[in-house]
Amino acid sequence: MSRTSTWLTAWTPEDSSFWKTTGSRIARQTLTITTVALIFSFATWFVMSAVVVRLPQIGFQFTTLQLFWLGAMPGLAGGTLRIINTFLIPIYGTRHVVSISTLLKILPCVALGLAVMNPDTPFWLFIVIALALGFGGGDFSSYMPSTSLFFPRRLQGTALGIQAGIGNFGVSLTQFVAPWIIGLAIFGALLGGSQVYERAGRPAADIWLQNAAFWFVPFLLVVGIVAWVFLRSVPVRATFRQQLDIFKDRHTYFCTITYVMTFGSFSGLAAAFPMMIRALYGGFEDPPDPLAYAFLGPLVGSLIRVVMGWPSDRWGGSIFTQFAGAGLIICSLLLIFGGYLAPTSGDQFPVFVIVMLLLFFFAGAGNASTFRQFPIIFAHSPRQGAGVIGFTAAIAAYGPFIFSGLIGTSIAATGSAAVFFWGAIAFWSIASALNFWFYTRPGKERWDFGSRWGTWWDARGRTASP
Repeated sequence: MSRTSTWLTAWTPEDSSFWKTTGSRIARQTLTITTVALIFSFATWFVMSAVVVRLPQIGFQFTTLQLFWLGAMPGLAGGTLRIINTFLIPIYGTRHVVSISTLLKILPCVALGLAVMNPDTPFWLFIVIALALGFGGGDFSSYMPSTSLFFPRRLQGTALGIQAGIGNFGVSLTQFVAPWIIGLAIFGALLGGSQVYERAGRPAADIWLQNAAFWFVPFLLVVGIVAWVFLRSVPVRATFRQQLDIFKDRHTYFCTITYVMTFGSFSGLAAAFPMMIRALYGGFEDPPDPLAYAFLGPLVGSLIRVVMGWPSDRWGGSIFTQFAGAGLIICSLLLIFGGYLAPTSGDQFPVFVIVMLLLFFFAGAGNASTFRQFPIIFAHSPRQGAGVIGFTAAIAAYGPFIFSGLIGTSIAATGSAAVFFWGAIAFWSIASALNFWFYTRPGKERWDFGSRWGTWWDARGRTASP
């Protein structure tokens, strides 16, 4: 293979000799570069959620519902773009897809930075920019299938858990860095002046809200160049038409439902959490700063996603997916019956945050376990398994759009988010039931064993009952 070629000449990761001598090194290098790229994909995808909570205080006259919709639009675009990304790797390869998609995200970041400096920027233009930020959300459905092709089945749960979990840190990165970086004139007057940040009961302050978007640009440029120089592509080729065969298998749809329960909930809550804090608890005396807490949820979810890759590989993903579904339901009931979604006092805020962090914990655990399940459920075709990973991630990426839009509508109509969470409980119950019936009950057609039981399962063709 020449230094400038894109496609590897051969790739057999299940061959232990090939893996030790050649495959492991290339796979781990690819995992490192694509994971760093994915961090910035998630970070730019969620940057609007960190910006919208500051817009009213610097002169933008948007309603609470409009702010929720701005937070929702990257999710709408990200989900749609993930459907496209699902089919890109077998056509264009890892090198081209990762490099070009990383560089594309520079455009909406620059546009957002320019928009927030002018309080006369119309709402429709912010909507267009929010949709363009969906580039970052779309990447997941090409990056993760790519990773699944580079690693042998026995390591896919760990590799995918590491990539998705560390990639998810991009959400926390945005929400953690934003409140700090907007308070500094790090670019001087080169990239615009400050805005006056008006706070009830507190003195006005100067902030540079454009920094929340501009600081990504140099990193995206460097990562894009590194990806082009060092990445190569696995020689698994298929046309768009050939890849449509995943839709003939009913398990594609069952996997989609369970992944919407896990990643859809993680991404949806991450997008809505800052605005939930502002809308539900912002009216009390000395209200909490949403960005001081919002990064904690994605941080918890990302950490547990990294940790759960290995246990899912060892024991199978389905039991942990079942655990995640039960946890999401129980925590939502606590929010509803505890009155934390329609608070009467600011004293309820600490418990609200704790329960929300538990929701992120269970959603993150399910993120890892479901991605362990999919390559096993589609073990007969690694290419189909990769495609299903991409498609399920595409549908689940509508989480920010669904959660932000419906939570905002619920609060606007009733003053509480309880209506939304009742609907979420109903969906999570259905997803948990499907996971139990098809993948957790012993003896089902695609029972998800981990490596602890792998020798026994392989001996029976992966389809026998115990």
